[in-house]
Amino acid sequence: MNAHAFTSDVAFTPTVKAIQARKGSRQSYARVEERGGWQSAITPDLAAFIEMQTSIFLSTANGDGQPYIQHRGGPAGFLKVLDEKTIGFADFSGNKQFITQGNLADNPRAFLFLIDYMMRQRIKIWGFSRYSTKRRSASRISPATSNSSRREIWPTIRGPSCS
Repeated sequence: MNAHAFTSDVAFTPTVKAIQARKGSRQSYARVEERGGWQSAITPDLAAFIEMQTSIFLSTANGDGQPYIQHRGGPAGFLKVLDEKTIGFADFSGNKQFITQGNLADNPRAFLFLIDYMMRQRIKIWGFSRYSTKRRSASRISPATSNSSRREIWPTIRGPSCS
């Protein structure tokens, strides 16, 4: 199912690799690929970093490929690691535009950008996402805020990059 030889291929397309080669950075990234590439599972250390976030950016694209980025936030722990491939969070209705939800209905690809400014660390997570409103799954996300009007988004990790 995965047509990528390396997890980094999700970002390093043939065109990107050609530009890297032309500008002199391809060799260093090829060495990363030789060592196995980027992580494709959530480790305990990565899970701790993910769950301490209070602010993240979620990017989606519509069916035509037009990108969109949205801020999401909450108290530490609002972002939950459900297993080594899945992250979930309660996504409360905001301005009622539903752009992210509409984009994901047409194109399930999603990208999370997590940054810790104090520690000078960032994590990039590419994956596929879906919305779920099932109460059973909702309790796994944030039982203290169970609200029937809540939406949850569940990005499934394809290849996190720790840089």
